[in-house]
Amino acid sequence: QVQLVESGGGLVQAGGSLRVSCAASGPTFSRNAMGLGWFRQAPGKERDFVAAITWSGSNRYYADSVKGRFTISRDNAKSTVYLQMNSLKPEDTAVYYCAADGRIGTKAGQWDYWGQGTQVTVSS
Repeated sequence: QVQLVESGGGLVQAGGSLRVSCAASGPTFSRNAMGLGWFRQAPGKERDFVAAITWSGSNRYYADSVKGRFTISRDNAKSTVYLQMNSLKPEDTAVYYCAADGRIGTKAGQWDYWGQGTQVTVSS
């Protein structure tokens, strides 16, 4: 199995920055070259794709809504994926979830492993 634990969420003013982290562990993650991604979900909304990164970090993908503002990265020595969020907007407010899978996709149902989420709130 894979365990994912997010951290770093909080309250930030519009235009500010925040970095959320997700630490991965478990035998399945250790033995496979798994991709990592970030999704977000606001109350009453679907869980939407934010960003994803391959195991090597050579390929990164972003939702149009965050392109140019967010950066995904990973440190395989620490088994951790990061999401640097700049120029935050109130519409970025959501619970942010990290996910792991052998393949990268833009739909939540395509990912097998999920963290518990961390709340990000952007005030106007």
